[in-house]
Amino acid sequence: MVSKDSQLKLVVTGLLLAILMSAMDNTIVATAMGTIVSDLGGLDKFVWVTSAYMVTVMAGMPIFGKLSDMYGRKRFFIFGLLVFLLGSILCGTATSIEQLSIYRAVQGVGGGALMPIAFTIVFDIFPPEKRGKMTGLLGAVFGVSSVCGPLLGAYITEYISWQWIFYVNVPLGIVSLLLIIKAYKESTERKEQRVDWLGAATLVIAVVSLMFALELGGKEYSWQSPQILGLFGSFILFFIIFIFTERKVSDPIISFWMFKNRLFATAQILAFLYGGTFIILTVFIPIFVQAVYGGSATNAGLVLTPMMLGSVAGSAIGGIFQTKTTFRNLMFLSIVSFAAGMVLLSTMTPETARWMLTIFMVLTGFGVGFSFSILPTASIEKLDVRYRGSANSTNSFARSLGMTIGVTVFGTIQSSHFTSELKESFGSAGSSGAMANVENPSALFEGGARAMIPEPVLSKIVHAMSTSITDAFTFALIPIGLAFITVLMMGKARIAVRKLEVKENILNK
Repeated sequence: MVSKDSQLKLVVTGLLLAILMSAMDNTIVATAMGTIVSDLGGLDKFVWVTSAYMVTVMAGMPIFGKLSDMYGRKRFFIFGLLVFLLGSILCGTATSIEQLSIYRAVQGVGGGALMPIAFTIVFDIFPPEKRGKMTGLLGAVFGVSSVCGPLLGAYITEYISWQWIFYVNVPLGIVSLLLIIKAYKESTERKEQRVDWLGAATLVIAVVSLMFALELGGKEYSWQSPQILGLFGSFILFFIIFIFTERKVSDPIISFWMFKNRLFATAQILAFLYGGTFIILTVFIPIFVQAVYGGSATNAGLVLTPMMLGSVAGSAIGGIFQTKTTFRNLMFLSIVSFAAGMVLLSTMTPETARWMLTIFMVLTGFGVGFSFSILPTASIEKLDVRYRGSANSTNSFARSLGMTIGVTVFGTIQSSHFTSELKESFGSAGSSGAMANVENPSALFEGGARAMIPEPVLSKIVHAMSTSITDAFTFALIPIGLAFITVLMMGKARIAVRKLEVKENILNK
């Protein structure tokens, strides 16, 4: 006979494995993209490999969250896990970039269910005074995945084969599946509700249109092209229809009345702003190390380890102290640390010592870590159990949307500033030649290629790259400033721990 505590541990282990697998997927694939393209071809289509996954993840999150409220968490979590594993296996068998993109879309359907439902299950099975520690643990895994993904992707690609960046999901997924099936006993009490099919359809079309516009704009098509403008137009049209639909139906996919709750509304804004700024650190810091310091791809991935450790510490502390103080107090510490770290990162130059970069990353990661555990908890605080799935999936959706927009906006800023710096350094006549040789700075600045660049030229290119990245960090202070204001508006809400529950827990010890 398995004890209740043992069952809970098995469930949490299964959830942790699923979150690690899902959250790490996009970063692990990005690292291997060069090898994949060289093997499958399709250099002009490789962006679809990432886009297809992100589009289906984003479209699925709010829908699966609502369905889990209506029909139960377990069945949709298992469904998401099975679809994710099927997509992973198919991805490993792909023989063309088009096939891989389609299989990644399948994988994304499953990924859209895993993350939000996993957090919601934790809120269901643990009382308020224990949720903080558990969400801190889950948030720490989310932080770890953002750093471990590139490292694992680089290692597997170099020493095994790129197919195994997908196949590695299979054993993890099977273990997670067996643990959830065996140990998770879900209450069958559900309120009968009607599925808002029109809301689901218009939301999917709106999200797909927006995601493709952001993913393809400036890459496959120019921002002023009819294709991108048409996608933005489609997003606006169907999002307006979605809002009108949700205001009229009895059981909407996203309950807009929840945004009247100050704590819920501020948690979604913060998830969006944190997602949009934290993601650029995982993108640009490895490039800075590789292109400015001249490190290898592996070293560029390892350099993120201090930020990972900082985020794990922040997530854990945020989880532990959730029951002891207000959400605003914890997020105030978070945003101060995050802002201080970003300010310091924006001052970097090619002469900045590596140990200083390490300190900057620890400070930044520590600040961001709080958001991984606090914001999901704040989103469901004081909400009835039948709204938790929808509330938590909205929070995951907001963070993912912020990440996508952040990469697009700050990537454009960095790229334009890099080009401008090169033109200023080499002059209009010589800049085109210089830029032609630095189409892929991460590859150019590695090993023998870097050594072949004349020192005066290399110095100017390194300066241009350094300045463009720190400029992006400087612009990131704008959303961080907005986040600071939002934190001040969170109010004095805190986790409501019932005295009876606390007394029972003391007696049980």
